[in-house]
Amino acid sequence: QVQLVESGGGMVQAGGSLRLSCAASRSIDSFSNMGWYRQAPGKERELVATLTSDAYTSYADAVKGRFTISRDNSKNTLYLEIDSLKPEDTADYCCYVVLDKNDYWGQGTQVCVSS
Repeated sequence: QVQLVESGGGMVQAGGSLRLSCAASRSIDSFSNMGWYRQAPGKERELVATLTSDAYTSYADAVKGRFTISRDNSKNTLYLEIDSLKPEDTADYCCYVVLDKNDYWGQGTQVCVSS
């Protein structure tokens, strides 16, 4: 079992920045894949960033150049740095990890961007 707790969401003005955190209950070295999804009101869930165990990153086209996924093994924490926020980034952001082919999810943290 893995517990994930996100934090760092909030309300910001367009053009601002946020850093979302996802704290894991065990060593993140054990995860084969990690990432962040978001879901805006009335829209489907969207995968925005992934990070593999060998440090390969990938991003959705809508966020390339503005979002950065990273990890801190010493803190068992996954991050999502969001820069140049846009109103369309408003969504509930959830982290996930993959361990032994099982997916685990956090409860989500809300990001609201005002124009």
